[in-house]
Amino acid sequence: MSELTELTAVRLLDGYRRGEFGPVEVVRAALERAEEIQPEVNAFVRLLAGEALEQARASEERWRRGEPCGLLDGVPVTVKDILLLRGAPTLKGSRTIDPAAGRWDEDAPSVARLREHGAVFLGKTTTPEFGWKGVTDSPLSGVTRNPHDPTRTAGGSSGGAAAAVALGAGPLALGTDGGGSVRIPAAFCGIFALKPTYGRVPLYPASAFGTLAHVGPMTRDAADAALLMDVIGGPDSRDWSALGPAPGSFSEGLAGGVRGLRVAYSPSLGGQVAVRPEVAAAVRRAVERLAGLGAYVEETDPDLADPVEAFHTLWFAGAARVTQHLTREQREMLDPGLREICGAGARYSALEYLAAVDVRMGLGRRMGRFHDRYDLLVTPTVPVTAFEAGAEVPKGSGYRRWTGWTPFTYPFNMTQQPAATVPVGVDGDGLPIGLQLVAARHRDDLVLRAAHALYDAGASAQ
Repeated sequence: MSELTELTAVRLLDGYRRGEFGPVEVVRAALERAEEIQPEVNAFVRLLAGEALEQARASEERWRRGEPCGLLDGVPVTVKDILLLRGAPTLKGSRTIDPAAGRWDEDAPSVARLREHGAVFLGKTTTPEFGWKGVTDSPLSGVTRNPHDPTRTAGGSSGGAAAAVALGAGPLALGTDGGGSVRIPAAFCGIFALKPTYGRVPLYPASAFGTLAHVGPMTRDAADAALLMDVIGGPDSRDWSALGPAPGSFSEGLAGGVRGLRVAYSPSLGGQVAVRPEVAAAVRRAVERLAGLGAYVEETDPDLADPVEAFHTLWFAGAARVTQHLTREQREMLDPGLREICGAGARYSALEYLAAVDVRMGLGRRMGRFHDRYDLLVTPTVPVTAFEAGAEVPKGSGYRRWTGWTPFTYPFNMTQQPAATVPVGVDGDGLPIGLQLVAARHRDDLVLRAAHALYDAGASAQ
């Protein structure tokens, strides 16, 4: 049973086709693993064992008849508790949401596509309150911990999803990324994650954080993420900003490799970021592997003046909007850090907000010109490895907010570009290190291709 929890989605599907094992056996193993890890790691807010086994039995019957209903029939998946999942309350890490008050009878677009393709829903994973920060703890569900060292953070805001995948509680997870929120925990937990081009995966209900928020896959490797994108990457009428159908299959595009691609390697964004030496060394070794695979690598930096104040304006205003309807008593129930940024966000004027939008548009133009010259940008995902659990910032760092230690991730939410994290090693404490790949808008295929090449070459091995 434990061996089944270590398989990728691609391998599970191959096993179903060959009759080596069936969805019921696989889902039962994943549920047992989820129950085993929950006391120490706290990855789940809700397990759906009965529903999952019922779905698995229906899938097994379809496979028995040789009639799977989609690309993911019988594959276990988890859903971050920000996204709607029919039949399960979506509480968003907040005690201000009453589970008895909602109807909970609708799927988010990405969840609906998974259901159509036969995926089995294991449960809802943890999130900080309303997904507001880069670590995962909330007044509702407490602290989510790192699978490699439970005294450390799993990162956030999709920390539960990352921990579940890393520990074998399902090979696939859906997360949301507003400023690095699938990439940060994936880097800390040693798995793969993709933040797609904005609109590639439709989102409903719309996020209060606006067009900073993306839905993305969190998986064991790039091939699983490409498969998941082939399922969730289509339009949905409930999201007016969603893109049209993808131009082709992401899975079929993986084989292109990196030979001939122009890769810009920026180890510290032009000296703006202090990167831990072990992180810098692991990322550099992986970049050298890209060059060895035939990519043209140049060490250079994008024109990326730190946009953190503009990001804060957009992010804090979004937080104020998501909590605007709360009563005074409910506000007292909020995470104190969230309550603080909501106060700041409510004080911004419309002109200040529009000035932040101007900064964002300028950043997008500069990155557009940058990608006229380079197919890919490579950076560390996070300049540090996982720090103490339950803290928003590393002890002694001097940072006030989580954005202080995530300068490589949130700028690309502002520009809406696809960006992924690939595990490329561990530090002296055995904590994972991530490399970030960024491409021009709409070139999710290049990010996945390059990541897949690293996996094939063994450069992502821990």
